[in-house]
Amino acid sequence: MPFLSYESGPDDALRNAGRFFREAGIRALKLEGGRQIVPQIKALVDAGIPVMGHLGLTPQRAAMLGGFKAQARTAEGAQKLLEEALEDAGCFAMVLECVPAPVAAAVSARLRIPTIGIGAGPDCDGQVLVFHDLLGLSDFRPRFAKAYADLGRVASEAVAEYAREVREGAFPAPEHCFSIRPEEWQAWQTRLEADSRANGKE
Repeated sequence: MPFLSYESGPDDALRNAGRFFREAGIRALKLEGGRQIVPQIKALVDAGIPVMGHLGLTPQRAAMLGGFKAQARTAEGAQKLLEEALEDAGCFAMVLECVPAPVAAAVSARLRIPTIGIGAGPDCDGQVLVFHDLLGLSDFRPRFAKAYADLGRVASEAVAEYAREVREGAFPAPEHCFSIRPEEWQAWQTRLEADSRANGKE
């Protein structure tokens, strides 16, 4: 759920979730956070709304975590991650983002629900990457992400080539334009001339 659409409490979470289901056609929600959002998760699950949790690096709260940095890198941090795994709150799955691979593996082994890793090593039950990172569409790429294409470079080159051709008058060329039959063009010109005469413009 978007930032500040659920943090204020269960009532707001349920009201906003209802809108997402009705207006956006979603079928599940993902909430970032730990124990502090258990009441919201329970309210949503009790209403029949599937909820996926998200722990570790929570991008919506990155400023509170010291920026986009790996989490659970101490014994205390790893224990807190495990304790906040929200399985008992009713989540059907858990995203683990930007945590050490051994920590993610240990947490995954202790949970009955599946874990989805993003920068959390190979031992989660599934993996996810941000679409823009995967396709190389952003200038910033997290250390844990792998770009399978460099579409950002391709897109930049294409836009630069387009701008150059427009400036030089090479685009649009005749093959990119629509035509009008000569008789239709002449009929319109005749009408324009008649309109000009009628309006005293000649």
